[in-house]
This record gives sequence, structure tokens and C-alpha cells, in this order.
Amino acid sequence: MAEGDTKTGSLKTIREGSAEILVAEHVFYNPVQEFNRDLSICVLTTFSRIYQREKSAERQRKNASDDATNGPDTKLEAGVKHENGLRILEALSATGLRSIRYAKEIPGVKEIIANDLSKSAVESIEQNVKHNQIEHLITPSYNDAMTLMYMSTKPEQRFTAIDLDPYGHPTRFLDGAVQSIEDGGLLLITATDMAVLAGNTPEACYVKYGSVPLKTKACHEMALRILLRCIETTATRYGRYMKPLLSISADFYIRVFVRIYTGQYACKKSSSKQSMVFQCTGCEALTLQPLGILKPNPTEANPQQIKFGIPTGPFVGSRCEHCNHQHHMGGPIWSAPLHDEQFLAELLQTVEQEDSKRLTTIRRIYGTLTVIREELHDVPLYYTLDRMCGILKLESIGMLKLRSALLHAGFRVSYSHASRTSIKTDAPIGVLWDILRCWHRLHPVKADRFLEGVPLTAILRKEPAKVYNIDEIHPDANPPSRKESLSRFPENPAAHWGPGTRATQMVSDNKMLKSAQNQNKRKQKRTPKGDSAEEESQNDVKADSESPERKVPKTITTDC
Repeated sequence: MAEGDTKTGSLKTIREGSAEILVAEHVFYNPVQEFNRDLSICVLTTFSRIYQREKSAERQRKNASDDATNGPDTKLEAGVKHENGLRILEALSATGLRSIRYAKEIPGVKEIIANDLSKSAVESIEQNVKHNQIEHLITPSYNDAMTLMYMSTKPEQRFTAIDLDPYGHPTRFLDGAVQSIEDGGLLLITATDMAVLAGNTPEACYVKYGSVPLKTKACHEMALRILLRCIETTATRYGRYMKPLLSISADFYIRVFVRIYTGQYACKKSSSKQSMVFQCTGCEALTLQPLGILKPNPTEANPQQIKFGIPTGPFVGSRCEHCNHQHHMGGPIWSAPLHDEQFLAELLQTVEQEDSKRLTTIRRIYGTLTVIREELHDVPLYYTLDRMCGILKLESIGMLKLRSALLHAGFRVSYSHASRTSIKTDAPIGVLWDILRCWHRLHPVKADRFLEGVPLTAILRKEPAKVYNIDEIHPDANPPSRKESLSRFPENPAAHWGPGTRATQMVSDNKMLKSAQNQNKRKQKRTPKGDSAEEESQNDVKADSESPERKVPKTITTDC
């Protein structure tokens, strides 16, 4: 049982943040997802302030004397109904924990629709709403999520924010979401099918998301870009477009926060924000080729006018210029920035406020957001230091030395929040190979490693174009988040953590994998009748001991 949980009769009480929910024994709560919920509260709190400012400015433009009602000085309070506040839909609510936390912790809320297709889940939501005494803010809904969103496409019925946190991929909900969100509204979307997005089954990813992933060390960022591209293409069908505020890869899932706007002209720019990706099969060099380009076409009437064009290509030859291997092609992916810098700055202010310190995962949120703010937002994808040195069979160069060499050469470099050893830089891949060639001179690779046809031979036999300054550490090589020892890349939050699996079965108070439950099942059936139950139990213990990775059951969440 999680910390802070108690049992009341046949119900279990779970406390998280300001919420206290009652759940039956068969309903499971995943504490790992508390980071997801805490971060969403911080984002929605920030968005609520921005939303009120924008609405106030809009009212002032329409009527300068109409700024007395809910003007910029109106104080927003959590747990209080605001008639001009956010109208939030949690489409897949389960126990209602997330909706209850939103109602009690986010200021400036008008209404929250807590929807679920399960009748027992809706009954649980109704019970928990009454238990937390917030009936004035939360409306339980028993409906199919897609049907509910399609029924809310009229302008006066649209939602200000829609939270989609399904088991697996969210793409089947996107069509209804982009139509039922108001102009400038916020979509909060989670995807947990990381094996599909990370390139294990590219054919399945194409079916679900319309893109082909690559098996690359930057797979977590590529997963974010595949999901964002899917949202964008869904929105542009209806004359709407997307602006990402924050995109995060964390634990076993990805989570994106995007605003949806209406504008036919802006939709035409969509092709220039999407790219195909070429990856060398040898040295794994990445090359992006945009689907469209924007060309300046100034006129006297409109000096800022642009012209939409198609790029010439391909951007790579039939063979890699660095190692002479062929390429894989993936995509298309979203190649524009993943985050909005202005929103990030205001979000960090929210996190630093006193009210946010009550959140259990606030230290991790602050560390992650700080790393994200340090990222190069205009540089898609990244390389990893361990993989580059592994390709060349090199003794690993220190991260600060490599970053210093890039900075001394006039290039920019940063980490990515998705990988501890990431190198996100505007330097061409050839510069990185040159730096490693210089490192090879100081720490040479064994001669027997130089075999014909391997990337190592083709890359290290070339002379570096210039000598890079490796030894002198650049003052900006060590980023502030590292200097301050922030929680940048936290370890796994729990043993056997993850989204859980549907292939589970109730065993006492825990979930057990059915594969573990059925281990040696046939052998047990052939056990003679005279054998004792003790011998059968020993067989079960033996099966568990032979499979230690299955011995401790995973938890499964019904409220992601």
C-alpha cells in the first residue's frame, strides 16, 4: 500500500496533493504518475493566468469600459468557481483523482467534466467528488470520450482544456479533441506506447501515428516529434494549427502540452515545420529534409510576404559521406521547436512560488524544466556521447571536454532532458567526428579494430580538418542545472515501474503477470493426486525463483 493510504471498510483511501479518494480493492493507483499530475497542475495554473490576461485584453479591445468584471486584477482562487474561468475535460477519468486535484489546486476554474466509459468508474467519481466536497466544480459524465467531444464542437460548448491520458496511444481521440477545443485552448496529451514510438515496430507506428520511427539514441525526442506531427496534421484538416508549449519525455511515457489556434494562413506553414529524417546505417549520422520551405517574397504593399515552396533533394547521397554506408529514412516528424520559451519562463515562476512547494515531485519538476530551458530549441534531435565513442571503439571522452571543444569552435551545445549523455548542437556531424579524431590522437584505438567496411575505419583514417581545443574547459561547458546539482535525470522512481500491462490478474492485494501465474501450469496438472499441496507450492516457488524479473508483480494504473 502506498504511503498515505488507509483502509476504510472495503475501500482504500488514497491521498495525493489536496485530494483524498476512496477506491475499491480492485482499483489500482500508480504513484509513479504523480509527477505527471503535479506537472499538469503547474502547467494549467500557468495557463489559467495567461488565459485570463488574454481574455481581459480581448474585452478591453472590444469595449474599454468593460474591464471592471474579471479584469486583470481579479484574484484567481483554487477551489472557487470562476464564471469566466477554465472549462476542463478529463476524457478518461477513471477514479477522478486527477479531476479532483485540478478542482482543488488550480485557480480560475469554471467547470471540470470528469468522463469515463465505465459505469463503475463514474460511480467512483461521483463518490469521490462528494467525499472531497467539490460538487460545484466537477460534473461526472458517463459517456464515450470521442462521442462526448464530437457533441461539443459548437463554439459555445467547446472546452478550454482537454486532458487525454489513455492506456497506449492517444491518436484515436485527437480528431474529436482538435474540434472540441476552443481557439487558443490547451491540449494535454500522454502516450505510453513507447516501444512503438521508439522504433521497435515501425509498421505499427505508421498505422497509429502516420510516421516511421528510427532506431536511434534520440528515440525519445523523436517520439515526441512524431506525436506532435500527428496532432498538427489532425488539426490542419479543420483549418487549425498547433503551438507546443512544453514537451516532455519522462519515465515510461511522453507528455505534450499544446495550444490549438484557428488560421488558414498559418496552416500553410505546416509543411515547413515537418521533416523526413535520414539516418546512416553505419555511423548513425542524422540529416533532416523539410517537406516544405518558406522563401521571402517582399512587395511594397507587404514587405513581410513569404512564398511557399518545395525543397530540392535528397539532402543526402546514396552513401554516407562519413562512412560510406547506406541510409534509412524515417518520418515525417515535427522539426520546429518542442517548447515555447516565454511559457517556460512563466512556468518556472509558478514552480518557484510558495503554493507549488506542497507538490511532492516539485524538486524533480524544477530540475527537468531547468534542463529543458537550457536546451537548444531550434536544433531537432541529438546524439549521445557513449554511442559515438562506441561506434569508433574509442576510450570515452569527458562530456565537459567535448562540450568545450564545440564552444571554443564557435558552436552551441546543450543537453536534452531525454538523455543524460545527450549532445544537442548546431555543429555538423562532421565537426563531432573531427573532435573525436583529435581525441583519437591522444587515446589511439587498437590497430586490430581497423577492419574494412566498418565505420571506425572510414572515419578515423581521415585527418581532422582542424585541431580542436579539447584540454581547456570552456566556462559555459558546465550548465547551471549541473552546477546547482538539480534533479536533472532522476533514476527509476520504483522497482518494476511502468505503465502496467493488461495481461494481469488479481492475486491477493497485488497484480501478478499472467505469464508468471501460469508458469509450469501444465506440469502442475500432471502432478499425481497423491502429491501434497506443499509439493505444488514448492513448484510455484521454484518457477518464481527461476524468473526473478517476474517475481515482483508490477503495479497497474487506472488513473494515468
